[in-house]
Amino acid sequence: MNTLLLRIHAKPTPVKIYLPASKSISNRALILQKLGGGKITIGNLSAARDSQRLFELLQSNAVELDVDDAGTSMRFLCAYACIANRKSIITGSRRMLQRPIQPLVEALQIIGFNISYVDAVGFPPVAVQPIDSFNQLKDEVAIRGDVSSQFVSALLMIAPFLPKGLQIKLLHPVVSQPYIDMSVAMLKIIGIKVEQKENSIRIVPQPLQKTHFEIEADWTNALYWFAICALLPASSFLLLHLSLHSMQGDRVVADWMRLFGVVASPQKEGVTISAQQFVIPEKVILHFNFIHHPDVAQTIIVLCAAKNIHATFTGLQSLRIKETDRIAALQNELKKCGVRLVDAGNETFKLQGAFRLPTEVINTYNDHRMAMAFAPLAALGKLEVESPWVVAKSYPAFWKELEKLL
Repeated sequence: MNTLLLRIHAKPTPVKIYLPASKSISNRALILQKLGGGKITIGNLSAARDSQRLFELLQSNAVELDVDDAGTSMRFLCAYACIANRKSIITGSRRMLQRPIQPLVEALQIIGFNISYVDAVGFPPVAVQPIDSFNQLKDEVAIRGDVSSQFVSALLMIAPFLPKGLQIKLLHPVVSQPYIDMSVAMLKIIGIKVEQKENSIRIVPQPLQKTHFEIEADWTNALYWFAICALLPASSFLLLHLSLHSMQGDRVVADWMRLFGVVASPQKEGVTISAQQFVIPEKVILHFNFIHHPDVAQTIIVLCAAKNIHATFTGLQSLRIKETDRIAALQNELKKCGVRLVDAGNETFKLQGAFRLPTEVINTYNDHRMAMAFAPLAALGKLEVESPWVVAKSYPAFWKELEKLL
């Protein structure tokens, strides 16, 4: 078994940390660039495997497009292949073929595209066949918003290129709303007018403007360094090219991490984070709702466990359908730390038990965020992590950056 043994320490001076460019912004920019026919340029594209794979697939003329384990690419490519009117079979890894796609496929079918399932209904692979004319395409569609915001974003990005535009009605409570907001913001940057009213979004057909996207550093990946700072009180970091004024929804972690004594300050080169002497009173119970920020859930939960903080967690529904069942994975690995993540009912989870540094290997379940969520525990002692290579999906240089603390 391929593992990595870690033990990190605080350094006397601020440590400069290079973060990858935002994967979320990069993936949207790539789709818009392809649809824009040369009007959009991109700087500082994310080196994450997901973004690099999407870039390759958008240049490919192959019928079969294999996204591997990239959920964003799967969803965005379904809509892109439809609007590009090209014969495509979009497939992926074994886990990807278990992740739901039905709300998006049904929406594209209602609009009038020829998209269907290759095997099991509701799941990839999907097949797209060209249609004879776009003139009969509908300009209204309703889609569930409680499974994945990426379904909505996929439709938003093709909307300006439909002959009648598109009005999208969002059904059910929406998850990960900041990612929909990000898609809308990027459309506005390229000159697309977007009308938003309560649970609907309307985009009429219109040309886009010449635009350059310089991709900012990734806030989701910044959280791992906030967590390390919280567990190494004498440490401080300069997170390069990060901005406190960001369209990324996970920028909220800068506010949340003040609860753990970590303060973020803007600098010319990025954002400095440092720990202050701050202890949450024992009787205080924190509450975190991850409904709009699911990718930071694992790190925050592990940090609460490590600091023996009383907390409850909601908004974890979408974690079941990520790269792994992240709730089950967290429960398994936290047990090794003497902590149980228990279902308290009403879609609420809480922690029980007293934390101890695990002596067993932390399994990662082929999930990049499992590896990086537990990595900060190396600030407390020796930690062994299985399959460290999984971080290539979103933060290929993570372990190299962590070496600065060895």
